Amino acid sequence: MSNTAENPQHGQGTSEPAFEGTPAHAPPLTASEDRQFATLAHFGGILGFIPSLLIYLIFRNRGPFTAQESKEALNFTLPPTVLALLAWLLSLIPLIGAVFAVLNALIWLTITLLSVHAGIQVNRGKPYRYALNLRLIA
Repeated sequence: MSNTAENPQHGQGTSEPAFEGTPAHAPPLTASEDRQFATLAHFGGILGFIPSLLIYLIFRNRGPFTAQESKEALNFTLPPTVLALLAWLLSLIPLIGAVFAVLNALIWLTITLLSVHAGIQVNRGKPYRYALNLRLIA
């Protein structure tokens, strides 16, 4: 069965695409949105590096504050998230697992506290720099 009955414009020589998605060049973020996504990048540290990575990849070209702060949050959360996952794996080993379980909890607690503090500062419009940050992504 042909699709022409469902789409009356089909075959009439229109140049309209069959699918309309987002524009190729998304508009820049407003100042409020820029601060909002920068804040979310830091608060996302509670969940590890994935939220800040996604915000950095999606919004880095749309807002300068978001680009700067999501990169800072990503650089901060990436190494401890990897360490926490490693500690979690090692916590599965009998006898020494309890030590790594406590270490894992301490890593996540530290990431959470520092991410929330940074998110609060960024929400106030102030750029935030973590004291201990490897800055792997330049």
